[in-house]
Amino acid sequence: MGGAWIFIFAVVLNCVNLFAQVHFTILYADLEADYINPIELCSRINKLVNPEALLHGVTSLIFLLTGHWFVFLINLPLLAYNVNKIQLKNQLLDATEIFRSLGKRKRESFLKLAFYLLMFFYYLYRMIAALIVETGK
Repeated sequence: MGGAWIFIFAVVLNCVNLFAQVHFTILYADLEADYINPIELCSRINKLVNPEALLHGVTSLIFLLTGHWFVFLINLPLLAYNVNKIQLKNQLLDATEIFRSLGKRKRESFLKLAFYLLMFFYYLYRMIAALIVETGK
């Protein structure tokens, strides 16, 4: 049941990241509608940015270490993007600059949301396939 547990773990971690991206998207929409101020938005999002990148990194590392090369390669572009942002210290939001970069941040959030949603279904499919193979033995 080794392969199934990896994908069960990936589904759970991916769900956490998926919900975080939904939360980010809602917060950006709230800022545009003036329901939330920039300082509150930045403090809420900045608390979750590094854990989101860490969870994705852990998921990718698990796939690398267990030999799921194709899944690791699918995750590699987002992993490289997150690592690059952290190395450049560009991952946290600044309340004084948020309106200037809001379009870019929203687009990034939507793209990550789409990625995590697609990966959720892929991990779910692989988990079910691994469970079927392992129970059929």
